Formats: sequence, C-alpha cells, structure tokens
Amino acid sequence: MPSDSDAFTRLGRRAFLKNGVLVLTTAATVDCPSLLADEPPASPTVKVGLVTDLHYADKPPSGSRHYRETPGKLAEAAEQFGEDQPAFVVELGDFIDAADSVDAELGYLKRINRDFGAICPQRHYVLGNHCVYTLKKPEFLDGVEQKKSYYSFDSGGFHFIVLDACFRSDGEPYGRKNFEWTDPNIPPAELEWLRADLAATAKSTVVFVHQRLDVSNHYGIKNAAVVRSMFEESGRVLAVFQGHSHQNDHNDINGIHYCTMVAMVEGTGAANNGYSVMHLAESGTIHIQGFRQQSGYDWPA
Repeated sequence: MPSDSDAFTRLGRRAFLKNGVLVLTTAATVDCPSLLADEPPASPTVKVGLVTDLHYADKPPSGSRHYRETPGKLAEAAEQFGEDQPAFVVELGDFIDAADSVDAELGYLKRINRDFGAICPQRHYVLGNHCVYTLKKPEFLDGVEQKKSYYSFDSGGFHFIVLDACFRSDGEPYGRKNFEWTDPNIPPAELEWLRADLAATAKSTVVFVHQRLDVSNHYGIKNAAVVRSMFEESGRVLAVFQGHSHQNDHNDINGIHYCTMVAMVEGTGAANNGYSVMHLAESGTIHIQGFRQQSGYDWPA
C-alpha cells in the first residue's frame, strides 16, 4: 500500500533545484537520497537532457508500469531542463506503449509529444520497439516531425549519432506487430552508413540507441559485437546511451561507456521518476547528473 508521502507526490508536488538545494513548493519532505548526482563540473561545453521508456498510454497500470503518470513525471523533468537549458533533449525509445488500433496509438503519440515538444526546440527521438508495435516507422516519425530513424549531427564541438535497431534479423523493419522484441538488429545498410559516418568525423562522439549494445541476452542487439568493433576502430566514441531494460546499468567495454538509463514509466509517484542531464566537457569528461531513480556518473577523459 502506498505511503502518505507517495500519495502526496501523486497530487502534483513540484520540486526543483536552486543552487544545488532541492526546493519544494510545500513544507513536505520526501526521503529520496538518489534525487540527484553530485554537482556537474564548471563550464561544460554542452549539456544534453535524457529521458527514456516513457511508455505513455491512456490505460490502467500493468505490473510496475504506470502509463498515465508519464505526463506528470515528464513535467518535472521539463522543469529541470528549463533550468539547465540543454542544447537538446533525447528520448531514448519506447516513447509510447501499445494500443489496440493505429488511431489510438497515434492519439497516444500526439498527446505525449505535445508535452515533450514544448521542452526544447532541439529534440531527438530514438525508435524503440514499442514505438512501432502498432504503428509503422513513417507514421511514428511523421508524428514527431523527424525525417529519419538513424542519422548524425554535431553540437558543441561533439559528434552525436542516433541509431535504429528496430529491424528483424532478415532486415525487415519493425512495424504492425511483425516482429519479436527479442530480435533487434542493425541492418547492413545502416552498418555501412555508420562506418562511413564515423570515418568522416574528427570529433569525439556520443551514440544514442534504444536496445542495448553491451549485453548478449534478450535485451541486446543481435549484432552488437560488430557495432562495438566499429566504435573501437574509430577511436572517437566516448559513450553510448541506451534504454530498453528499464534499470540503471553501466559497462565499460574497451574504454567506451555503455550506460543504460532508468525507465520513466516504472513505479508510481514522483519519487519513482527518472531523468538526467549529461554534461560533456571539452576535455572529454562526462558527468551524468541523475534525478530521482536515475543514477549519476562521472567519467574522466
């Protein structure tokens, strides 16, 4: 049974940070030692807002997933991002959850993107398996006004890559329930593009993907080892940020950080939210300022 403090957080208690201190709009306090990581380094070159696995849907909770609470949790993240002013915000996949029809799922997408779209002018959406469970990729991408599912861009002296692993082993793209979620792959055409993209940049690089590149279990991309080899050969990739398995995790594989972020949909109440701000310094130092259930990290260059 939820505690009184959990019930209070669901009533919309607003929290924000000021000079490193958590400020509440009421006198109530919540025991939440993991609300944020240590303070970021001074004068970061670029800041990036990160959220993942929102799974928004207008339907009752299922297990630990509380779909209708996502807008409230996202509002808290939006307030923090408003203070930090990141250069851009990335949603690492599973933006929405499954619906019974295309029209209903498009409704979920329109509803949550209305809130997410107001956070920051520069936004990037990583395709997750739930994003295209009922929809097809062009329908999802049109709904968020993003032209491609995999691409790259530069910001603040760094190179960023967005990958799409929502392809079956035979190369067919996910869509309309035509896939098993345990069969994610980076197809040959995308691998060819990735190799060329890494070769074309001289900048330190950060990668965003939904399914995991650091494990070989059912959460992992089937040809992850091939992709990791490309990263290592390039000598440019600093870190990879991913979602999908809903829990905090971090692995350092041959000098590259693989960081799995906590899902926003998991758990009820504000205390079970999770989001972060990445601070990338010119030196290559990375600081992840984690809020609520999201872990924080400091990785030296």
